[in-house]
Order: sequence, then C-alpha cells, then structure tokens
Amino acid sequence: QVQLVESGGGLVQAGGSLRLSCAASGRTFSSHAMGWFRQAPGKEREFVATISWSGDRTYYADSVKGRFTISRDNTKNTVYLQMNSLKPEDTAVYYCAAAESTMATKQYRIDYWGQGTQVTVSS
Repeated sequence: QVQLVESGGGLVQAGGSLRLSCAASGRTFSSHAMGWFRQAPGKEREFVATISWSGDRTYYADSVKGRFTISRDNTKNTVYLQMNSLKPEDTAVYYCAAAESTMATKQYRIDYWGQGTQVTVSS
C-alpha cells in the first residue's frame, strides 16, 4: 500500500515557477514508477511526466517538455515536479501517481493516486 500526498501548488504569474512535491508512505515507494498527471476544468485528466523507480529514465508530455523536470529522492520517499516558464494553459489540478510498472504514463496502469494540488497560472 502506498499513500501519496501532494504539496506546493498555488497561484503564480505566467513565466513563473513552482515546485510540486509528492510525499509517499509505504515501504514499496522505491519499487514504483512515479508520475504526474493534471486535469484542467472541463477537460480529461492527462499525463504530464513520469520517472522510473531508479530515477534513471524520465518521459514528458510534449506540452511540458523543456519546461518541467521530474525527479525523485528514494531516501525521502518523495517525487518532485519543477515547473518553469509556466503558462496559463498549465492551470490544473496536478495529481501524483504511482505504478508498479516501468513508467507511469497510462492512467489504467496507475495503482495509487494522490488527492491533487491546484496550480493556477495568471496571465
């Protein structure tokens, strides 16, 4: 069992930065691929970024590539999402996710979800 708690969301102006954190409880955190997804108002939840259990592989949605960076610290059971050059279209609830798979890119492969944290980017 893995429980995920996100933090770090908030209101930021376009062009600004935020860093999201996701603290995981449970002994199996280091064996899970971790990911971030987001859901904007009126839209379906979509994939943002993922990192392998060891941290040696990452993958990003085209919409955030070059602006967002996912990382993890298995000693702290925490995964991060550094978001730079934020745009109003990045406004969404961001969800942390864990999957017992190589990468966490597909929602149907996700085993655990966090409760979400709101990110609002003003123009």
